[in-house]
Amino acid sequence: MGQFLSKDIRNVCLLGHSSDGKTSLLESMLYISGATDRIGKISDGNTVCDYDTEEIKRGFSIQSAIAPVEWRGIKLNFIDTPGYLDFAGEVRQAMRVAASALIVIDGKAGIEVGTELAFDAAAESKIPCAVFVNKVEDPDSRFNKVFDGLREKYGVGVCPITIPLLKGSKVEGVIDLLDFKAYTFDKTGKATLVDIPAEHLEEAQKYHNVLLESVAESDEKLLDKFFAGEEITRAEAIKAFEIGFEKREIVPVYCGSALECWGLDLFLDSFRHIAPSPFGKKYETVIDGDEEKTILIEENAPTSVFVFKTIADPFVGKMSFFKVMNGSVHRDDSLTNLTTNQVEKMAHIYLIRGKKQTEVDEILTGDIGMTPKLVNTNTNDTLTSDTKTKPYKKIVFPESYMQMAIVPKAKGDEDKISSGISRLLEEDPSLRFENNPETKQLLISGQGDIHLDVLVSKLKTRFGTSVELEAPKIAYRETIKRKVNAEGKHKKQSGGHGQYGHVKITFEPGERTELEFSESIFGGSVPKNFHPAVEKGLAESMQHGILAGYPVVNLKANLYDGSYHDVDSSEMAFKLAANLAFKEGMRLANPVILEPIYKVMVYVPDYMVGDVIGSINKRRGRVLGMTPTSKAGEQVVESEVPMSEMTDFTVALRAMTQGRGRFTQKFERYEEAPTPVAAKIIEESKNDRAE
Repeated sequence: MGQFLSKDIRNVCLLGHSSDGKTSLLESMLYISGATDRIGKISDGNTVCDYDTEEIKRGFSIQSAIAPVEWRGIKLNFIDTPGYLDFAGEVRQAMRVAASALIVIDGKAGIEVGTELAFDAAAESKIPCAVFVNKVEDPDSRFNKVFDGLREKYGVGVCPITIPLLKGSKVEGVIDLLDFKAYTFDKTGKATLVDIPAEHLEEAQKYHNVLLESVAESDEKLLDKFFAGEEITRAEAIKAFEIGFEKREIVPVYCGSALECWGLDLFLDSFRHIAPSPFGKKYETVIDGDEEKTILIEENAPTSVFVFKTIADPFVGKMSFFKVMNGSVHRDDSLTNLTTNQVEKMAHIYLIRGKKQTEVDEILTGDIGMTPKLVNTNTNDTLTSDTKTKPYKKIVFPESYMQMAIVPKAKGDEDKISSGISRLLEEDPSLRFENNPETKQLLISGQGDIHLDVLVSKLKTRFGTSVELEAPKIAYRETIKRKVNAEGKHKKQSGGHGQYGHVKITFEPGERTELEFSESIFGGSVPKNFHPAVEKGLAESMQHGILAGYPVVNLKANLYDGSYHDVDSSEMAFKLAANLAFKEGMRLANPVILEPIYKVMVYVPDYMVGDVIGSINKRRGRVLGMTPTSKAGEQVVESEVPMSEMTDFTVALRAMTQGRGRFTQKFERYEEAPTPVAAKIIEESKNDRAE
């Protein structure tokens, strides 16, 4: 890979629904640009971007990958992203360093959920986007239907640039609407200029007029000319087209075939002109305390880089992918990490194409590179030569709510598992991991079942430890519902000093989670020096309730009477007596199981609200209300749902809404479990203890 000036660099994120052809499109662009000598196939496991073992095995992308395409003096750093929703974190990483997006659509499948989410991602990142309608060679492909759907959904800014050239129902080539020329392609994808057939002139003219309408919408003078029926020249159209794209007012639509390499050269010729350089937006966002500020992007400023991605390679070690935000980075530069305040040496810097690494001496502003073995640097860190620099705005990764328990297949593997997962957490910050001391389980949370399945596979292939996933245990609680008096007497005589402790305690529901202890002893029936032992005995007893062994909460206890022995009484005896009183009191005071309740906010399109409410009701949830969000046509359904019913909600909501729904959940409180549910919990606890 050659060295390119910053003004000739374009960072482009490839977005779209799974299987729409993002990886294949990039593979073909690499081939026609001369970067590769053959077109790899996903089915053969030999593409440039899907090089990870898991990607080859599964046949789809699971991580973002960078592959520069050099085209007529311009370097387009395409970042291929996964289409599956489970890997949304990878998309956010790519969007953070991209200046534009290319959304790939399957001409046969049309607009899918992934398409809509791609448009949302581009809008959220405030970067311009273009569309490539792929697979036009398929007899069932319908460009007209796809384009009309895009224009209906996203407005008149959706602008056709190339359209299919049909002969009957068969696509033979592409019509370039800006130049009003037609091209056919041979088996290698090489284009041949031809006249637009007479039978297609009317349709081509129709789309050309649509193009002129779109570009005119971004320029008042051209809009006046358009409605006045005056001619808009090619030069005027191209200028308005480029400006409109930069302002995100125009979404150019191209078409072609990744499989046959049709239309790719026309796309690259056009896109290289409109895709913004690193200086396109002029400013970059930094964080100053709690405030967001902007700083100028400058080639000659002090060096600062932003680490947007990390790969935990078992052979190379940690690989940190970065974008040079300001200045330039040189091999052997020493930069300060603004997160850890540690100095890191960039001993080697590489340009990346898939898994191929090309070592270079310098990487310029706006370009993307990789450096290995940074000890104290992770994703979202800023490295700089000037410590006065403020850290760049971090990537906000999606919360993961699908939680499973990790069970080692071999005993004693817990340390290996924790070590492997900690490495994978560096690679994928959307994962969450905890060692729950209460349930004594290793818990992992991901974006979905595929996300967690990939983690299990990586633990085995990279770190040599096999695990299984099972439903996590729920941290239930126990409490009492009424006030009772209970007595506990511990008396033991075994020669010499015996043991004697005797307490009478009133138990009732308390306001606080922890034990509320008091005493109202008169006459010294239980000496004051034994009161702390009674309290401690009750607190220890509360760790295991009598119904299912779960901790007891909201318990108020008053020591009101008892007795002691001058010789045989001790702190231990009174602790044991308190335990006996606790067990009797719990039995008499109508004990119940409490289950954790989550506050759940589900964001869905209007027309899916009914299905979501139905699902929440089936999960013993209570719907508290609905509110429109700032996004047109979307509602948020607010509800409270038992935690035990939320285990598979991530997958269920995705299936129910075709991926359009999302949700957040947060612990709210504990609440009494219904009798049938409590009975099941108690039975399961008995079985667990028996095992």
